[in-house]
Amino acid sequence: MSAPTYLAYDYPLLGAFWTMLMIFLWIMWFVLLFRIVADIFRDDGLSGWAKTGWLVFCILLPFLGVFVYVTARGKNMGRREVAQARAQQEQFDAYIRKTAAGGSSSVDELARLSEIRDRGGITDEEFRRAKELVLTGHGPAAHTGGTGTGTSAH
Repeated sequence: MSAPTYLAYDYPLLGAFWTMLMIFLWIMWFVLLFRIVADIFRDDGLSGWAKTGWLVFCILLPFLGVFVYVTARGKNMGRREVAQARAQQEQFDAYIRKTAAGGSSSVDELARLSEIRDRGGITDEEFRRAKELVLTGHGPAAHTGGTGTGTSAH
């Protein structure tokens, strides 16, 4: 054994530190390897043969393959990851906007129905029926133009 290895085992705390460092490095290595494999599949610019070549290179010679991949394509790897994160955020924001708009439209419908009833455009019975339709989600009740003729037929 070399002198630094003896030093680590002469002092148990250094041995524990050395073990934790090795475990941490192995975990980081596998995280990097999995991120590279995911990036290979994510990249639309690579052909099928290029993806196969990179995968074989990273699997057969993992240390060299990963280091060469990071060196050759690391900058674009980060850009692809940022683009994917932005796309996911945009999808989430669109979902939130759609969901929020759906909730406020029911409130708007009920407010319009209330205004129409207050003006005398519909009766209390028509208001009750239209309100039930809006709350159950079976269709917009106030799209009748405010005359009340469409809601009384239900």
